[in-house]
Amino acid sequence: MNTTIDILLAHRSIRKFTQQSVDQSVVETLVQAGQAAATSSFIQACTVIQISQGAARDRLAELSGNQGYVATAPVFLVFCADMHRHHLACDMHGAPMQAGYTEQFLTASVDCALFAQNVTVAAESLGLGICYIGGLRNQIADVGDLLELPELVYPVFGLCIGYPDQNPEVKPRLPLPVVLKHERYDDSADRAHLAEYDAHVQAYYESRTGNNKSMTWTEQISGMLQKEARPHMLPYLQEQGFLLK
Repeated sequence: MNTTIDILLAHRSIRKFTQQSVDQSVVETLVQAGQAAATSSFIQACTVIQISQGAARDRLAELSGNQGYVATAPVFLVFCADMHRHHLACDMHGAPMQAGYTEQFLTASVDCALFAQNVTVAAESLGLGICYIGGLRNQIADVGDLLELPELVYPVFGLCIGYPDQNPEVKPRLPLPVVLKHERYDDSADRAHLAEYDAHVQAYYESRTGNNKSMTWTEQISGMLQKEARPHMLPYLQEQGFLLK
């Protein structure tokens, strides 16, 4: 249809990168592209922390579940939902900030995700590959301490960026009728669509390069959602000044 849509539809997570460095001017351009994303009420609630290779990066790889590509990717960025600067803005005008609202947490988190996705699309348009690292939230308090995050800031995820040294297959997404509804939420046909999708996902897993599992999508999701989902997140976020009301 056009180059931008082709790039979006060809997205893959890249976990193996060449040793080719990424120029810092490119990193800065990617971040500027992220800044151009939509932002709720002009709140601009995302801060990006770039971590060079070394002891801190190695520690982040460990805290993320020993994901080696976190340590070795040419570029690693940590995207933080940040309401701290808004506290500073209020202070500059002698206005007490009404913080801790769930809506503020949502808008800051959404801002961060929109920012990062712009970075991702910009990076892929330049021939770079990326991999989101949600594993930073496995031990989020330790990550926050390492990055010296103040109150009203939390690390949402990391992002590996570099030139791909692998060519994985595109992972099949959910059928469009499951995702795109018309006028109301109608899931009457979703079980049939999901059963068909399960067959596609299982075939993908069985045929992909370096395959080591055979599983359907609903099987994968049902297994995942029987486990606790980082129960430490709520108390950590509350300690950081989020989700208090």
